[in-house]
Amino acid sequence: MRRIAGLLAVPLLLLSTAACGSDDDKGSDSTSTKNGVPAITKGAEFGKKPTLAKGEGDPPKGLKVEVLKEGDGAKLKKGDAAEVNYLGQEYDESKPFDNSFDRGQPFSLTLGAGGVIKGWDQGLEGQKVGSRVELVIPPDLGYGAQGQGDIKANATLVFVVDIVKGTTIPASAKGTEVAQDNIDLPKVGTNTDGKAPKVTMPKDSDPPKKLVSNYVLESDGAVVKDTDSVVVNYEALLWEGGKKFDSTYDTGKTATFPLDQLTVKGLKAGLAGKKVGSRVLLVLPPDQAFGDQEQQGIPKNSTLVFAVDILAVM
Repeated sequence: MRRIAGLLAVPLLLLSTAACGSDDDKGSDSTSTKNGVPAITKGAEFGKKPTLAKGEGDPPKGLKVEVLKEGDGAKLKKGDAAEVNYLGQEYDESKPFDNSFDRGQPFSLTLGAGGVIKGWDQGLEGQKVGSRVELVIPPDLGYGAQGQGDIKANATLVFVVDIVKGTTIPASAKGTEVAQDNIDLPKVGTNTDGKAPKVTMPKDSDPPKKLVSNYVLESDGAVVKDTDSVVVNYEALLWEGGKKFDSTYDTGKTATFPLDQLTVKGLKAGLAGKKVGSRVLLVLPPDQAFGDQEQQGIPKNSTLVFAVDILAVM
């Protein structure tokens, strides 16, 4: 079974292909390096876009984490959702390969979920919200021998990371059970033990022609906006035959979907307006899913069924 999260949203740096930095990014001629950590030559304050010096000499063999400014928020732990701003540069280069500061939107991740390179998961764990840290990441904790986009093979990477926000993720949705009395729709389990809810498909029913977005458990949380990033657990099935094609529960890792970047219409429309902490049944007709395009074994013109726990927003 292959995760389809990469199909649901626009690929982001650290998940797939590295984006190019702004043409306004200017490298520094300085080669100031202390203890294997290149210096920030401009924009040293938290929240400001930094400029990094080019590294001197051989890069460190192991991960180096330098706390440039310690915040006063909670420490990040595995499973927490975080929002960060960052600038990334190869150790032996003077120009960044990417940064989020120019985009004006922090990058969302779930720590320890495997959605980012290992150097990020390891380097950010235990750091406080509000901190600025510099990470020097060896190839085996970065992109290794294959490289990534414009990043060379076996490159040591340097990141300046501002930890903007951190949120502890609950194990399960909770709330008031909502009657599931339409016999023509799938039924979703209401367990709140953190395990995958059972999805029972209807017998001899035609799939709906319009998007279905129904509460299974309705919480009293805040309403999800279409500009939020949502942290979710989900089971995903094909209507035809009820075959499961994806599950965050099977991997033990939540997914984070920036709704304004979702390319699957039904997921964005189905989650926006629902309450954080709830469990939702989504049924996506083909025109709200992948249409007439086959995707990673999902047949064309498929109706998709999702049982989604909306665990948090970022």
